[in-house]
Amino acid sequence: MNFVEELTWRGMVHTMMPGTEELLAKEQVTAYLGIDPTADSLHIGHLCGVMMLRHFQRCGHKPLALVGGATGMIGDPSGKSQERNLLTEETLRHNVACIKKQLAKFLDFESDAPNKAELVNNYDWMKDFTFLDFAREIGKHITVNYMMAKDSVQKRLNGEARDGLSFTEFTYQLLQGYDFLHLYETKGCKLQMGGSDQWGNITTGAELIRRTNGGEVFALTCPLITKADGGKFGKTESGNIWLDPRYTSPYKFYQFWLNVSDEDAARYIKIFTSLSQEEVEALTAEHAEAPHLRVLQKRLAKEVTVMVHSEEDYNAAVEASGILFGNATSEALKKLDEDTLLAVFEGVPQFEVSRDALAEGVKAVDLFVDNAAVFASKGEMRKLVQGGGVSLNKEKLSAFDQVITTADLLDEKYLLVQRGKKNYYLVIAK
Repeated sequence: MNFVEELTWRGMVHTMMPGTEELLAKEQVTAYLGIDPTADSLHIGHLCGVMMLRHFQRCGHKPLALVGGATGMIGDPSGKSQERNLLTEETLRHNVACIKKQLAKFLDFESDAPNKAELVNNYDWMKDFTFLDFAREIGKHITVNYMMAKDSVQKRLNGEARDGLSFTEFTYQLLQGYDFLHLYETKGCKLQMGGSDQWGNITTGAELIRRTNGGEVFALTCPLITKADGGKFGKTESGNIWLDPRYTSPYKFYQFWLNVSDEDAARYIKIFTSLSQEEVEALTAEHAEAPHLRVLQKRLAKEVTVMVHSEEDYNAAVEASGILFGNATSEALKKLDEDTLLAVFEGVPQFEVSRDALAEGVKAVDLFVDNAAVFASKGEMRKLVQGGGVSLNKEKLSAFDQVITTADLLDEKYLLVQRGKKNYYLVIAK
C-alpha cells in the first residue's frame, strides 16, 4: 500500500513537504508523531494522529509514538490562548503508562517485524540535559527571528492571550525540534507527522537537523477534524469523548459515533476506520439510497467501538440502545451494569423513594402517584394500566395495584417505569 495515496483518499493530508512521497516509495521509513500526556487517557481528538501511525505501519513503515514526558511539563502554545498547568513527574509517568496501553490496540508493539512500533518518551533524553548545554548545543542553531515568525508565537503575541507568551512556552518549539534531531540521530527517523497546528514546530525540527548535521528530513500533517456545522469535533456538553471506559462508557462512546450527521459520517468513516476504499464507497452508495437507515453511522460506530473497546462492548452497546429505542426484553435490561443503565437513561425524569417502604411491599399505584409523581393521578394510572400502556422494567404492568418490593429493583437500586412508547422514568430506591 502507498501511504500517501492511502491518506489522500481518506482526506487525511493537510500539508506535506516536497520529497516525502518519493522517500516513502524508496525505503522503509521511520516516522514519529507526538502525543501530549496531559491526561491518563487519549480522547477522540487524538484519534486522527493515531490512525496516521496505524496506516503508516500497515503500509510497511515503522511508527514511533512519542509521549512528551518532558514537553508535557511545559505546554505547547500552538492553538492555545493561555498557558496550561504544569504536571508533576509522577503524574506524567502514570499518564504515559496508560497511554501506551491504549496505543497497543492500534499499533503492533510486540511482534518481531522490522517495522514494529515503538513508544518513546522525550523525558528520557531531556532529563539529564542541562540548561547551559541546551543553550550551547541547540539554542545557537536557531535564531529568535526564525522562532518569532511562527504562527503559534505570533497569535499569542498579537493579543489573542491575556498574559502574552512565557519564555517557557517560547522554548517549546526548540524542545520539540530537538526531539526530531534526537530521533533522527538515534533511530534514523526521517519523517515527523502531526496535526496541521504542529507545522511550525515540525519545520523548526527539520531546520535544526539541516543546520546541525546537514540531514534532510520530511513532514506531513493531517487537517484538524471539525464537524460539518463548524463545531469542535469530539467535544460534547459533558466534555471530551475519552477512549478510557472509566471516563466515557462504551455505550456513550458508541452513541457519539451513531449520532453524527450524514455529512460527518461520510468523512469520519474514512478517517477513523481501516475499511478499504471499495468498502467505504459501497457503504456510501447504500446510505445514499436510504439515508433514514443510517448505514454509515451504524458501521462507523461499530468499527470504532470494536477497535477502541471490544466486540463484546459493541454488542452490549447495541443491546443497550435497543432498550431505549427498540423492543428489548426485561432480560436485556437486567443484564445492564449500573453505569450503562444510567448512561442509557441519562436525562429521563428521576424520582427517589424510600427503600424501607419497598422492603415491606407497596402497591404500584401508591408508589408511582404518591411516592414518585410518575402519574398525575391514580385514575390516570389505572386507565393506562388497563389499556396495556404501562411497563415496569420492560414488562407490562398487569394490575395497577400490583405489589412492588425490593425484589423488583434493577441493580438492587432502580425501577424503570415506561408510560406509553417513549416516556421513561427512573425511580431510585435510597
